[in-house]
Amino acid sequence: MKKIISFSFALTLLFTLSFAKSNPTVADKIIGVYWSPKKDAKIEIYKTGDRYFGKSIWTETKRKDLKNPNPSLRNRDLLGTQLFTNFIYKDETYEDGKIYDPESGKTYDCKMSFNGKRLKVRGYIGISLFGRTEIFERIM
Repeated sequence: MKKIISFSFALTLLFTLSFAKSNPTVADKIIGVYWSPKKDAKIEIYKTGDRYFGKSIWTETKRKDLKNPNPSLRNRDLLGTQLFTNFIYKDETYEDGKIYDPESGKTYDCKMSFNGKRLKVRGYIGISLFGRTEIFERIM
């Protein structure tokens, strides 16, 4: 009898955990892999705690972070570099984050919104009125 109860409990627990993992929150819909706007890199968006981050997981050509304002980081590969940091989901947008632009070596305040397969990313200085929007297309 104890084996049947233990087995039933284990089966229920397994089912519950499987369902929880297969039913992500609305905010988690952003998690995935995206093409960069120039399609010369793939960016993976992932979640740590309640924050969202993004790093390069593929680049068309091997490049170093030559424009980084920190001289000790200029020799690092761009592949694997974290480009999106600390985004929090608020009312259909991802806010309060930063985006690093390896083309200029600058880091900007940033907000993002997700629509279908497109991730609209707006980097700005101070207020979002003074910024630029780029579109990242979802791959998977």
